[in-house]
This record gives sequence, C-alpha cells and structure tokens, in this order.
Amino acid sequence: MNRRSPVKGLFWILTVAATQALPSSAQQPAGPSPSDLQKQLEQLKQQYDATTRDLQQRIEALEQQIQKQKEASETTRRETVSAVELAAHQAAEKAVRGGSDQVGAQYQGQLASEPTYDLLNEAEAKISKLQEQLGTFEFHGYFRSGYGLNGKGGSQVAFQAPGADAKYRLGNEAETYGEFIFVNNWLNPEHHADKAWLKTEVMIEANTTNSASYANFPGNTGNDQFRLREAFVRAGHILEGQPDAKFWAGERYYRRQHIEIDDFYPLDMSGYGAGIEDFNVGIGKLAVGFLAGARPDIVTQNGNYAKSNIDVRLYDLKAPFGRVGLWFDYAHAKGGTMQPGIAIPTADGVAFGLRFQRLEWHGGYNTFSIQYGKGAASNFSTSIDEPNPFLKSSERLLVTEHLLVQPSDKFAVMPIFVFQRKRDGQPGHGFNDWASFGVRPEVFFTKYISLAFEGGFDHTEGFVTTQTGDRQFDGWLRKFTIAPQIGAGRQFFSRPVLRAFLTYGSWSNGFRGLVGGVPFQDRTSGLTYGLQAETWW
Repeated sequence: MNRRSPVKGLFWILTVAATQALPSSAQQPAGPSPSDLQKQLEQLKQQYDATTRDLQQRIEALEQQIQKQKEASETTRRETVSAVELAAHQAAEKAVRGGSDQVGAQYQGQLASEPTYDLLNEAEAKISKLQEQLGTFEFHGYFRSGYGLNGKGGSQVAFQAPGADAKYRLGNEAETYGEFIFVNNWLNPEHHADKAWLKTEVMIEANTTNSASYANFPGNTGNDQFRLREAFVRAGHILEGQPDAKFWAGERYYRRQHIEIDDFYPLDMSGYGAGIEDFNVGIGKLAVGFLAGARPDIVTQNGNYAKSNIDVRLYDLKAPFGRVGLWFDYAHAKGGTMQPGIAIPTADGVAFGLRFQRLEWHGGYNTFSIQYGKGAASNFSTSIDEPNPFLKSSERLLVTEHLLVQPSDKFAVMPIFVFQRKRDGQPGHGFNDWASFGVRPEVFFTKYISLAFEGGFDHTEGFVTTQTGDRQFDGWLRKFTIAPQIGAGRQFFSRPVLRAFLTYGSWSNGFRGLVGGVPFQDRTSGLTYGLQAETWW
C-alpha cells in the first residue's frame, strides 16, 4: 500500500479546494455553449498539469535537500565522536603509562552520550598536549637479524681467527643483535642552535643466538641477553662563552672509534662517569672525562675490584689534508687481598694515541690511527682484564687504516688494515700478533638492488687459553662472502638492507679445532649461507 508523504497530501487537498472554488457559472442552467466549456476544461487541465509538475519538482528538491542535511549531520556526528574517542583512547593510554591521573568510566569503551562543547574542548586540549610531548621524544636504534645454516646442516657459525679481536662481518654474523635508544628533550625540543638544551638518553642492548624466538634454555645456554648500555644526561649551550660545550654524567658509549666491515673498535672507553666535551680551546676542541668500571666477581677488602680512568682528548686540529686528534688516558686499578689470601697488586697505566681524518675524500673518508698503552691502560677500555701480579708489564700497540671510496652512485668500496701487538706481561707469555686486511666492494644496479662482496684475511700468531691450558698458534684465516642485496639507496651506508649471503672460510692447519666451532673442528674450511636484515635509524 502506497503511503503519501505529508507534503503530497497537502498538495492534493489544495488542488481539490481550488477546483471547488472555481466560478459557479459552469453549474448554472443557462451558460456558455458546450464548445466554450470544453475550452475552459482544457485550460484547467493544462493549469493543473503545470501546477502539478511545479509542485512535484519543488517537493523532490526539498526531499533531496532534507536527505543531504541528514547525511551531513550524521557524518559530522560520527567524525566528532571518532575524534573524541581517539582523544579519550590516547588519554587512557597515557594514564596507564603514568602520565595522567584521570582514569575512570569516561575512558572505558564507547562514549555514553553525545559529545558536548566542553568535552570536545577538553579532547582538543589533550590532543595538543600529547603532540607537544611527542615532539620532545626521539627513538633511535640499530639491529641485525636473520638466519643461516652451515655446510653440514646445523645452524650458522662464524669464522674468526684465534687471537683476533674482530671478524669480517658480511655473511659472518650468527646472532640477532639490537640497540634501542630512547631520548627525551627536556629543554629546547625544537633544537634551536642558540638555546640551551637538556636531554636524557637510555639504550637497551639485546643479543640472541638465533636459537629460538623465545630462548629460555636450562643452564642459560643460548638464552637471550638484555643489558642497559646507556643511561645518561647531557646538556649543551649552557655557557654563553662556550655555546658548543656539552656536559654529561651517567653510563654511555663514549666517543667510540669504529671500523664498519669488521665491527672493530680501536678505541672504546664506554662506561660510567661524567665529563665535558666539545670545549673550544682555540686550536681545536677539548674533551675530558672520568670513566670507570668494576669486577663484581673479584672482591677484596676494598670492595669490588675497580679501575678508574681520566680520558683527555684534543681534536679537530687543523692539519694538511685533514684533521688530527690526540688522546691520552691515565688508568688506576686499586688492588687488595681476596678471601683465599690471593693478593692483587695495585696497577697504574697510561695510554696515548693519534688519529688523522679526511672527512671528504673521493665520495667517502679516510681514517688512520696509532695507539700505545701500558699497564692498566693497555686495553684501551674501561673494562678490567683478569688481574695478575704482572699487569703493570702488559702493553699494546695498535695501528689501523680504513677508508671509504664512492666515486659514483654505481660503485663503493671500503678497504681496511689492522695491526695489533700485545702481551699480558706474564712470564712465558710472549706477544700476540694480529694482522688483518680486507675489502668490501658494492655494485649498485638500481636504486634498490646491489651486490656486495667481502674478502678478509687475518694472520695471528701467539697463544690462546683453552680448557687444557695455553695453546700456541700461527696461521691464516681467509673468508669470502657474496651477498645480493635490496637496500634503501645507492650509498655504502644505505639502510635498511635485506641480503642473502654465501660465505666460505678456510684456515691454516695450525688453527684446526679453533675456528668454526663444532661443525668444523676437524676441518680447515667451512661454508655457511642464509638471509639477513640490517638497519639503523
């Protein structure tokens, strides 16, 4: 059954009334002829049809307008509710994290009523505050992860020469490793160069063995490891006369020097302490830091065995073709007597070094360094080696050279060289020598597809301590990798990158049982292959 709309019914009543109100002459017994009446009827029909069409068009136009207004009103209501729900959801999340004291029914589930002006205004204020807080926060990090197999079918192993402090990385990393950095800017989140700033930085390090996505094995074998590697406060632009000077205190990675393709740190004084850096002294910049570390597993009457360092660096010194930096470290390790009556002597030590850099060179850079240390400072680190009565006789010489050359966006190459000679000072222990040279070229076919190669050669001579005692060794380790890659650009350091890899290693007979772990303990060569992702941000 068709039901007329109120507007159409009103139109029908008006039409009937108009018909009844016509002149009554048509009903009089004496009047116009039939032909005249016929003409009047035709005119009335035409007027009726015209009026009907006009009213019908107006009715349809009004109905369309009413429908559009309803749809617009519904859309506005939904958008308004969504905005308020979003603000409420964000406020609830903030409350859960401890950033709000307003936790209650207004943040649980759907809104109980239509939004009001006050509620919308409150939501807008909260959103603005959340955006302001977001501007003060930074998130940085690094990770590499993947999976590989060895030539015998077991999980991937890495090839590293005994006595070498690093290995060539490409296709030779058998773990998932990450560093996750959280920074909050308490002052000057806009990073204006002419304003004081104060920030906190915390970094969590994660290291897994690629054994399982959640490793929790008996005896801690292969389990995931998490460490707090940075937790410090840093401030800058505090002194008007020294706008570049920065003050810091806490635990941090301290001005580390790094060689990329073998992940080697010639100088790493990371640890706990405080200092000032980038202090302008006219000829360059100065950094002074107090850094320390301790051994909770070694306890004397003085407490945990500890080593303190005074680290002084003068850098950005102008030199022909580049810049020069000088480094000096004084270390002091307080001795004592352990419970079984074992005496640990107090040891001092000094270390110094020189670093030369060309920061713009053939599309890359060039860095050369030479360092020497003696006694407690001979390891170029805040970490403490195993104490012994002859620690003051320990010494180390380290020479490194590495450079990056990228003449175009189609090719890049990084060659490196490392020579290290060290001894622990104990009678009967001679020098351990490590010489290494390697190269990683990369060819870029497109903006995203490249092919990387890496060849590394390590020669070591000396001794290594095993479960059966000291074992002498002398030989070579050779490692080769080919890796097709999908990356974020045409630069050597473009990240993220996805890569497949095939790695082959071979070593001297003198290294038999010391390279490649269980799968290759009775061999002098090995093969691994797999997939890996690497990125930093």
